[in-house]
Amino acid sequence: MRIRTVHDLASLVRGRRLDAGWTQGGLAARADVSRKWVSDLERGKASVELAGVLRVLDALGIDLTAADAAGVTPAPAAPTVDLDAHLAHYLGR
Repeated sequence: MRIRTVHDLASLVRGRRLDAGWTQGGLAARADVSRKWVSDLERGKASVELAGVLRVLDALGIDLTAADAAGVTPAPAAPTVDLDAHLAHYLGR
């Protein structure tokens, strides 16, 4: 699901919570936020704290992935290689 607005996020959270059969209080307990806070999030209140949103998404099993406007997710950075260490190992130093 593409999230473009606070209301999109609110709908996603509410739908997943209902699918899980949880009350707002049950989700709040799992995410360490108040029931009122969950209610505010589900109503699309724009000033909810991001850390709380991330805890709620985690409690619901929702992964957050960044993508560009075309929907392309950047590839993870390739691991770096320490060429000096490899050369030292190869030369037995």
